[in-house]
Amino acid sequence: QVQLVESGGGLVQAGGSLRLSCAASGNIVSINRMGWYRQAPGKQRELVAAISNGGSTEYTGSVKGRFTITRDNAKNTVWLQMNSLNPEDTAVYYCNANHIVHSSGSIAAYYWGQGTQVTVSS
Repeated sequence: QVQLVESGGGLVQAGGSLRLSCAASGNIVSINRMGWYRQAPGKQRELVAAISNGGSTEYTGSVKGRFTITRDNAKNTVWLQMNSLNPEDTAVYYCNANHIVHSSGSIAAYYWGQGTQVTVSS
């Protein structure tokens, strides 16, 4: 089993910054892609940013230039630095780990974290 533990959410004023972190633990050999999704009330969950184990990144258009995703493969940890936050960024942010190879040799498609609330006040 793999657990994803997120931290770093909270309440911030518009224009402020937050840094989210997500650490994966368990019998892990490698994780192909790690990313952050978010879900605002009444909306579908959407990809915010993702990073491969080789360092390739992708971002949804609304966060480009404001958010930065990084990861440490050795620690199975991913971070999301969020700057210039605005109220439209308010959502529950979920960590995702994709294509996990376990020490047993088995492969899991994905795991989700429990979510962390980010609230940006105007």
